[in-house]
Amino acid sequence: MTPTEFNIAVRDHRDRVFGFAIHFLGNRADAEDVTQDVFVRLWRKRSAVDATTVQPWLLRVARNACVDRYRHLRVHRNVVSETDVETVVSTSESVSPDRWTEQRLFEERLAAALDELQEPHKSIVILREMQGLRYEEICQALDLPMSTVKVYLHRGRRALRQKLTGVYDGHLV
Repeated sequence: MTPTEFNIAVRDHRDRVFGFAIHFLGNRADAEDVTQDVFVRLWRKRSAVDATTVQPWLLRVARNACVDRYRHLRVHRNVVSETDVETVVSTSESVSPDRWTEQRLFEERLAAALDELQEPHKSIVILREMQGLRYEEICQALDLPMSTVKVYLHRGRRALRQKLTGVYDGHLV
């Protein structure tokens, strides 16, 4: 991979890597660190990475980095839920405070439920439902057969439904 191809890869894939990391970790600062680490690894391994398979390589490295970071954080830090300032600032004035609060509570429950999923279910659900990757792309990124990805996605969705029992249409029941 040439320096130009590296720059193109960073431009084309940084948002996807960051999006995966923030959904996986739930923390902007940690997601930024993981994203930077992933692209540093790409730069170091650029001679071994083919430009045509860079996205699956990046997502595989991002997943592994997120799993490592998550394990480290679980052992060394108490996770404190903080309101994301950007979310509060960007909230439209047309959205009622009640609706915004309900949406925020649902998002927190969803994040907590995602956090409880086992690997690779968590990664597959994030890549498919939040990142919008096709099954083939997930198979490449995680180096899993298609049937395994489909089964794990089904099980991950079912686990999320069970964990989110009592939450309907953004309302807590």
